[in-house]
Amino acid sequence: MTPRIPTLDIRRFDTDREAFVAELGAAYREWGFAGINGHGIPQAQIDGAYDVFKAFFALPEATKKQYHVTGGGGARGYTAFGVETAKGAQHFDLKEFWHIGREIPDDSKYREVMQPNLWPTEVPGFREHGYGLYQTLDALGSKVLSALALHIGLPENYFVDKTDYGNSILRPIHYPPITSDDIPNERAGAHEDINLITLLVGASAAGLEVKSSRGEWVPFTSDADTIVVNIGDMLQRLTNHVYPSTTHRVTNPPGEQARKPRYSVPFFLHPNPDFVIDVLPSTVTADNPSRYPEAITAQGYLEERLREIKLK
Repeated sequence: MTPRIPTLDIRRFDTDREAFVAELGAAYREWGFAGINGHGIPQAQIDGAYDVFKAFFALPEATKKQYHVTGGGGARGYTAFGVETAKGAQHFDLKEFWHIGREIPDDSKYREVMQPNLWPTEVPGFREHGYGLYQTLDALGSKVLSALALHIGLPENYFVDKTDYGNSILRPIHYPPITSDDIPNERAGAHEDINLITLLVGASAAGLEVKSSRGEWVPFTSDADTIVVNIGDMLQRLTNHVYPSTTHRVTNPPGEQARKPRYSVPFFLHPNPDFVIDVLPSTVTADNPSRYPEAITAQGYLEERLREIKLK
């Protein structure tokens, strides 16, 4: 039988905390992935956000490209089809996407590295639905981080002041229909995420696969009320690989399924730009010596990785 990635009810964080934290931590140690349900996000909120995102991607190409920020590294606004390429991959991903970031005051010390958002005027409600979902997933991600902090012996609120101005991104993605059976590209090539954790809300089709510790590709198609949450490279580095950032991909579906578009909306939760990613002493043991003798800021690490995936 194919092993299953666990799904846990996050309401247990408030009612059965010790057992929930142990089970969640074990899931992430093994998989770097888990499903989270019981999150309380109304389906109507998710559907409303998907509706405006689909409306944007249906706009003419010339209209969408007006929202591309030249030299912005894809941090805000629109990134066209055929740009992003998984690290080390020969072929670009089969997708286009939009980036919504955190709203901060213009006099913020982070303004230089966190650009203002763009909002497409052609799609009514885009800002309201898009930023509303951003804030909701940001709050849920903070709760997951609280549980993970407890699991590795940190205070529950360890991440709160390290992510309150995090350079986090909501990324609505459109994978257009695939019209040829012999293309070498994948919808999203095998990769690991850059950030602390990623929350994936809803997906209109199967295709997500996770590489197990044995090297097998395991499909992870979750129920409609489940948000997929996975570890990113920043948290892997911070925890000295106690929490692995697992390789995953979005495969091309077979036959007629490939002729249908696919949409998904991940939320990439980042630390504050000036947070220093340095291996936590509690994660260094005789069996797991420190893998990263040098610290790096979150912003420095992000820029390094964006260059690798052809966004900078």
